[in-house]
Amino acid sequence: MIAPIFKQIVVSIEFQYFLAILIGFAFGYILERAGFGNARKIAAEFYFEDFTMIKVFFTTLMVGSAGLLFFNWFGWLDLDKIFIPKTYIWGQLVGGAILGMGFGVGGYCPGTSFVSASTGKLDGLAFVAGAFVGTMSFGDIFYDWLKGVYKGGPMGKITLPELFGINAGVMVLIIIIMGLGVFWITEKVEKGSWDPYKKFRKNPRRMIER
Repeated sequence: MIAPIFKQIVVSIEFQYFLAILIGFAFGYILERAGFGNARKIAAEFYFEDFTMIKVFFTTLMVGSAGLLFFNWFGWLDLDKIFIPKTYIWGQLVGGAILGMGFGVGGYCPGTSFVSASTGKLDGLAFVAGAFVGTMSFGDIFYDWLKGVYKGGPMGKITLPELFGINAGVMVLIIIIMGLGVFWITEKVEKGSWDPYKKFRKNPRRMIER
């Protein structure tokens, strides 16, 4: 989803490019300062040790969805001008699974790999190179073979409120409740007060036997 910033405010194309570059640098700087340029910090989430990434994700989701809702209610933003890409459920599920596996194995997503590469980390550079090779290969070589999967399960331009047949405000409330629940659980895990693997950490041999 792309917010219609320049459909609400008329500015020159030069200023649009300048602002895009400025936002990009600021976003990358914030990610690096948050530690997301380090694969170990991100991968620690899969070992139930550091849930910073999922906390940031849900914070963004809650603030973004609530912000769009209230901006629309106040008349500051026309939601009809927001670009929503078409949903192809099977292609996106397969693509998401592949991305998730790469995320878990290497510790980077596309955005954080660029942050890592910008600081000269070799693993980040390798990820960026792999992203370019994979993207170009898919478009030039594999697209025709995988087109059926890529465009499998077409659902058109659909949003979660439309999918579940509920009010947008109710959907935002559900997202906020889910986010708060995730925060509570992850805090418990990080502080060690709830550790599903605690008994195995005390007795590693038991993990092997299981």
